[in-house]
Amino acid sequence: MNNPRPKAKLSRALGIPLTPKCVKYFENRPYPPGVHGRARKKDSGYKAQLLEKQKLRAQYNIREAQLRNAFDKARKIQGKSGENLVIDLERRLDALVLRAGFARTIYQARQFVVHRHILVNGKRVDRPSYRLRPGDFIQVAERSRNLPPFQVAAAGAHTPAAPAPYLEVQGSALLAKLERLPLRSEIPIICDEQLVVEFYSR
Repeated sequence: MNNPRPKAKLSRALGIPLTPKCVKYFENRPYPPGVHGRARKKDSGYKAQLLEKQKLRAQYNIREAQLRNAFDKARKIQGKSGENLVIDLERRLDALVLRAGFARTIYQARQFVVHRHILVNGKRVDRPSYRLRPGDFIQVAERSRNLPPFQVAAAGAHTPAAPAPYLEVQGSALLAKLERLPLRSEIPIICDEQLVVEFYSR
């Protein structure tokens, strides 16, 4: 079983619980780790921008280069760059596997994709960064559905308390469709994306 402590430490550093297991660790110690965790620190504009960027990275479990590339693409699209960025990241296959309730965490969702358990429009896709378009279907491969993690998911154990309105999900069938692009207000991440824009625009 994975030790939740490293993610709990990261959760405390970022100020958000990153997994369900981290919630109790975060609630017990809702301050940064380390001997100076409770000490009052001077905040700066750069520090605030950096923190929001790290929050965004952590919630989608992506590398710095991936986030930077997504930002470069987002700012070329008409509209608010920050909203464009978050909407683009939400279209990632691993993110939608999580939102559909097929996985418990973004880390598990990534693992399911990499291990080729997930189909997009009937074809295996093993890239967590694969972007879905409206009308695309995701489903768990037939041969994978009898595995315990997917049986748990099919029983509704990971169904979000607030289902994503941009997804049509048939939980028991482990099938979901991206109906439309999400609105920023519908995406359940904690981040001030404008500060991320400011960080990359320095």
